[in-house]
Amino acid sequence: MQLSALVDWVHRYKDAVVARKDELTDLDRQIGDADHGFNMARGMQAASDKLDAAVPGTVGELGKSVGMTLVSTVGGASGPLYGTFFLRFGTAAGAATELDAAGLAAAFRAGVEGIVGRGKAELGDKTMLDALIPATEALEAAAAAGEPAELALDAAAEAAENGSQATLDIVARKGRASYLGERSAGHLDPGSVSSAMLVRTLADAAKG
Repeated sequence: MQLSALVDWVHRYKDAVVARKDELTDLDRQIGDADHGFNMARGMQAASDKLDAAVPGTVGELGKSVGMTLVSTVGGASGPLYGTFFLRFGTAAGAATELDAAGLAAAFRAGVEGIVGRGKAELGDKTMLDALIPATEALEAAAAAGEPAELALDAAAEAAENGSQATLDIVARKGRASYLGERSAGHLDPGSVSSAMLVRTLADAAKG
């Protein structure tokens, strides 16, 4: 996957978040602070604009640009968590200007482990990790099997979407939603939905 396609990923993700910001905010209104969609739309717009103004020369520069922008512009927990993902993704890729399936899997794993370290959550806590951990595992499995990046990312996107949907029945153990206890069940986690969108737009960008 060429660097230009990864830049396109950021733009596609921005478009998806902006288009669904009301939906994401409504999901957050049910179990959180009612700001996830608007915060993410503002942050991704800023990140997209920054890439337009200064095109990165490596995947590492891309991750740093997007990550730092999200940390500085997105309120709540989402900015530091998504920002950490992109920063770690970029650091893992370094000076590369293209990534194959194995390289994408390694960078994605680094980004997700950054979220785990920062948020102190795990699979089953009803967070963005319920989408991102299955996506990472599916991506790694497909890469290990020799699948091309496009097919590996499709598998990852499907796993992320299934993981996000599964949060509907989970009782939250982390974040603002955990304050609701059993009442948090029956609602999708908004961070898992935006995370599934992150993986799906990456898969779409890989296809061009």
